[in-house]
Amino acid sequence: MTMPAKVEERELLLALARGDRGAAEALVDRTYPRTFALLCRLCGADRDLAADLTQETYRRTWAALPGFDGRSLFSTWLYRIAYNTFLNHVRRPHRLVPLEDEVAVAARDGDPAADDRLVAGEADARVQRAVLALPEELRATVVARFWAEVPVAEIAAADGISAVAVHARLRKALARLATALEEGS
Repeated sequence: MTMPAKVEERELLLALARGDRGAAEALVDRTYPRTFALLCRLCGADRDLAADLTQETYRRTWAALPGFDGRSLFSTWLYRIAYNTFLNHVRRPHRLVPLEDEVAVAARDGDPAADDRLVAGEADARVQRAVLALPEELRATVVARFWAEVPVAEIAAADGISAVAVHARLRKALARLATALEEGS
């Protein structure tokens, strides 16, 4: 018989506080796939960037772990850190380095499916831009629910609001997204 996720997670966190490296590995094993998937979606399927941000997320998580109060699941708290890590990355200025001509030519692959990927990528990018343009409260709720697949009850607990309020945020966000995407068509 398996333990409920919250009980098992609490025991892993207690073991981690005692210095049990196996507990840290177990927490990473449980949360890494969904954290990486969330960051992949946020990064527009740039797996290298998502991997870098996932590592940064865990670095920040371990540094902040003493402040984790247990009001929500560890995974919910972790997804919030991942989301904030992504936002910090987006807000940071990035230096562009031009490719040398011979490197650019070598980088072209001539893949016939590239056009299809480009069209799909543009649609994904439109949705991503529309989500990122939402006010912070709505954006965080949409990202947590749909991209990180955090249950409504967990979002409510993490934000200190009711499940009804989370549903209201989602309805408002989805209405704004529909409008933004229609206008962008």
